[in-house]
Amino acid sequence: MEAVETLEPQVADFLPLNGTDYIELYVSNARQAAHYYQTAFGFQPLAHAGLETGLRDRESYVVVQDKIRLVLTSPLVGGTDIGRHIDQHGDGVRVVALWVDDATKAFDETTGRGAKPFMQPTREEDENGYVVRSGIHTYGDTVHIFVERSGYNGVFMPGFKAWNPHYRPSEVGLKYVDHMVGNVGWNEMNQWVNFYADVMGFKQLVSFDDNDISTDYTALMSKVMSNGNGRIKFPINEPAEGKKKSQVEEYLDFYGGSGIQHIAVATDNIVETVIMLRDRGVEFLKVPDAYYDDLKERVGEIDEAIETLRPLGILVDRDDEGYLLQLFSKPVCPRPTLFFEIIQRKGAKSFGKGNFKALFEAIEREQELRGTL
Repeated sequence: MEAVETLEPQVADFLPLNGTDYIELYVSNARQAAHYYQTAFGFQPLAHAGLETGLRDRESYVVVQDKIRLVLTSPLVGGTDIGRHIDQHGDGVRVVALWVDDATKAFDETTGRGAKPFMQPTREEDENGYVVRSGIHTYGDTVHIFVERSGYNGVFMPGFKAWNPHYRPSEVGLKYVDHMVGNVGWNEMNQWVNFYADVMGFKQLVSFDDNDISTDYTALMSKVMSNGNGRIKFPINEPAEGKKKSQVEEYLDFYGGSGIQHIAVATDNIVETVIMLRDRGVEFLKVPDAYYDDLKERVGEIDEAIETLRPLGILVDRDDEGYLLQLFSKPVCPRPTLFFEIIQRKGAKSFGKGNFKALFEAIEREQELRGTL
């Protein structure tokens, strides 16, 4: 996309976001999930909360890799909201927490613009200081929690203790959350695009319709929303009519509604990262070998050898700013819902439009194996 110079005055960002603070997944077995993310994805143990820290209804493990923090939470008793979430959705993302300087102001600004409150501004403290959190609802059962932590110097936040197990597999080079993609229901995309624009002050970066994202069988539409400084990017997908059931429809059926489809995590060396992930058991989607036959003609000169990318299945796309490399895992849960994208940007600001057809045909092959196409 070509940048257009404008002389309009810059509007102050009423919701300044410093980045992604943490992503909380509700999972059926937090201890085993923590082991998986350590073993397979190279996350490091950080903090724990549960019976030993005074919680009676849930247990959480926090794992970290560079700027990425995952909180893995399970219920300890029956009849909890956490358990009901897992029963409806399976393992999945409940909270996308956003790091802010003022959680009370973030709550007031967003609820004042129509957001449904989830958590009133709440000060939580211990011997290491205090954290203020507040929250709002977004699509499905997903929520955004605003985290103000300038007054805190503990390991994670009040209520958590340092978790220091002997087991510490090495990292794999994951750096930060590049973007998070949400799937919403039929004709709901514009509703949520407007939510992020009006309630949170995001701008639309790019839009893809079913002519851009379609195969012979399925189609979807997508719009990418970004906050003022570009640190938070939320593509939003909805289904489009096709001959067969699209990946978004499959997701909505198995997740039981709208939710986070995938988390894209950045690396500075995708070849090394993917080799390590693959060796640790992470499975990735594969495109046909023919994808690489005309790759150089499609994307031009790149630093990586095509014969290095080919056996790993790494995809390449170019825009006006540069190019990117990306690869998508298979679902990491029993239901065909949540997966991860590994991405390395070499100047490109886009999302791999040139790979959509090959990628979605690969997803369709997996759907066919599952009998859900």
